[in-house]
Amino acid sequence: MTFVVPFDGSNLAEAALVRAVEYGTALQEDVAAVTVVPERKGYARQKGWIEEGEAYDVEAVVESLRERVRSLAPDASFEYERIREFPPEAQLAEHVERLARAHDPSVVFLGSENVGRVVTPLTSVGVHVAAEETYDVFIVRHAGPPKVDTVEPHADFYRADDANGG
Repeated sequence: MTFVVPFDGSNLAEAALVRAVEYGTALQEDVAAVTVVPERKGYARQKGWIEEGEAYDVEAVVESLRERVRSLAPDASFEYERIREFPPEAQLAEHVERLARAHDPSVVFLGSENVGRVVTPLTSVGVHVAAEETYDVFIVRHAGPPKVDTVEPHADFYRADDANGG
């Protein structure tokens, strides 16, 4: 089994990846980061992959995401899928779920401020990924170090002001 992290390069996706590595180290589980990259500028701008007016080089974005995963989780695998369209969030989540399920995850580590709240935005991929019942979901809501004593914090990820969880 594997810990899987949907990874889009956001701060909380990075925190989820780091948390998966921390728990993976403690529990001797492999970690895989999965990414879906729509080939449309709108999504790329929304995710902060490109600036307004900047040309969209999909391969450069994929390589940038791969390098970020490698820097935070050198032993993690990285898998991505390019899709031509910019689908609604539910359809995008289906692509993420398919990539995740291919790893037979024991837990999906999901970086999200919104998943699990009483009022959830309809435009959250995380809401749809978390609804999948074939795996457990660990929701990472902040980028602070783990609060479990037996889980060793990532050596390079946390800033000094994160030492107290925030």
